[in-house]
Amino acid sequence: MIHFKHFKQLAGAVTVAAGVFTSCLAYAQTTVVVGYQQIVGPFVTAIADGRFDAAAKEAGYTIDWRQFSSGGDISTALASGNVPIGVIGSTGTTAAATRGVELELFWILDNIGKSEALVVRTGSGIEKPEDLKGKNVGVPFVSTSHFHLLVGLEQVWKVDPREVNILNMKPPQIIAAWQRGDIDAAYVWPPALSELLKNGKVISDSEVIGAASVPTFDGLVADKKWAAENPKFMAAFTKVLAEAYADYNKNKAAWTADSPQVQGIVKLIGGDGAGAVEALNLLSFPNADEQASDTWLGGGAVRALNESAKFLVAQKQIDKALDDYAPFVNSSYAKDASK
Repeated sequence: MIHFKHFKQLAGAVTVAAGVFTSCLAYAQTTVVVGYQQIVGPFVTAIADGRFDAAAKEAGYTIDWRQFSSGGDISTALASGNVPIGVIGSTGTTAAATRGVELELFWILDNIGKSEALVVRTGSGIEKPEDLKGKNVGVPFVSTSHFHLLVGLEQVWKVDPREVNILNMKPPQIIAAWQRGDIDAAYVWPPALSELLKNGKVISDSEVIGAASVPTFDGLVADKKWAAENPKFMAAFTKVLAEAYADYNKNKAAWTADSPQVQGIVKLIGGDGAGAVEALNLLSFPNADEQASDTWLGGGAVRALNESAKFLVAQKQIDKALDDYAPFVNSSYAKDASK
């Protein structure tokens, strides 16, 4: 027989255990995994200084930040349901949507422009893009860099991509292969690009190629169902984005190599302050009202995805393009955040 005093102790222990279980369950339900990449910008600064975490906590969520080495990895994680929000380039977003990933692009992280470039190694003998024939070129496949490399070869420089040995490599692998002398050129973004420029030079970039075709961008995408079920989080998250981007565009001169904003970027994705500032200057970061406009989420992003899809079909990266990519772009969060 259990004495009443012992029964009370046992009941108390059960209550505590149940509370711990409930607490753990609540944590599991409110923890959001957000995948980011080694891409500089106000987004990364707001991760580093805790603004996202504070806003999420107020909305009843905890963010588990995870760095991925490529958009392809984030696409896979998104498709599996492990990562409801992540950073993917415009081409990767098109590929994932075409393959059935129920995602929505809700923020333009950056207009890529000069920040993705074709760089050649010193001593490679390459002086112009036409010299790439027979050379080894590293690029992360199904990335915006891959898209513009192939567009550049076929449409701008009139070089058959089959005459170039294009190798699928993630940015860290590109740096290692470059240092070993295994590749002659690469199409990539900072901080890898900054590292390659220590022993190389740029012969073209995504601003040049984009002007001759369609621009490329990095974006934040969300699992469509998850976003619809978590409007409070999406509103809080996008509000921080809007504030971070407005702050950068208003005060970019203050973002120096030693500033806390830039040092936060370095802490999270590596590199150094000077390299981060250089990379920031190669990109443009649309404010919330621009995000929601026809230039981006209100129309331009859909046009870019449609063009990317045609290209991916031609490159046999996807079997068939969808009729329309508008269902995969959502401007509502940016619109609300701009108010």
